[in-house]
Amino acid sequence: MYAPALHHGRELWDYQSSFRDRSRADTALVCCSYDLRVCDYACQLLHEGAVRRMVLTGGTGNWTRHLWDVPEAQVFRDRAVANGISPGRILVEDHATNFGENIGFVRQLLPNLRQATIITKPNSVLRVCLTVPVQWPELTAYVDAPDLNFPDDVSNMIGVWGLLNEMVGDIDRILRYPARGFQIPHPVPQEILDSFDALISAGFSHHLLRD
Repeated sequence: MYAPALHHGRELWDYQSSFRDRSRADTALVCCSYDLRVCDYACQLLHEGAVRRMVLTGGTGNWTRHLWDVPEAQVFRDRAVANGISPGRILVEDHATNFGENIGFVRQLLPNLRQATIITKPNSVLRVCLTVPVQWPELTAYVDAPDLNFPDDVSNMIGVWGLLNEMVGDIDRILRYPARGFQIPHPVPQEILDSFDALISAGFSHHLLRD
């Protein structure tokens, strides 16, 4: 079952990450998580002059409540400073627990912002793209992620098993969140739905929505 699960996982990873946009705005809105490579990539953009400042958004999520005893944004801030980013170029929002709150809370923090490069994990790109029009319709957002591959570059914080569960949960939310007003609708291709169903049948159902 391991090889088929990797095949279906690669289908979900490649599809969800394919919506990356490498256009640039001067503010990087960084969706914090368990994967510090997202922070490293944002720091790289600042060092290159592609963006001028970063906003780190994240409190505690499904994974990080078991990893750290401080908010994700605080961990990312420490990482950014260690990477040579001046604290004066970093804003912190440390209460958000999901993508809707990441976007909505930064909107409250920077209500006049009109363009941003949003940086997240590769497998989260599509969900962020679908969330922005609901939570911040005035924002022109370019959603980007570091260049990582599945399964070789899976974070050791959660491993392949954890990521397969996470990606199944992402597709579940893409399908169901529009009816709840959290994301705009998105037509998921049949081959992605087939991989989604196959992974659920294989037991990767721990991050499905609970009614």
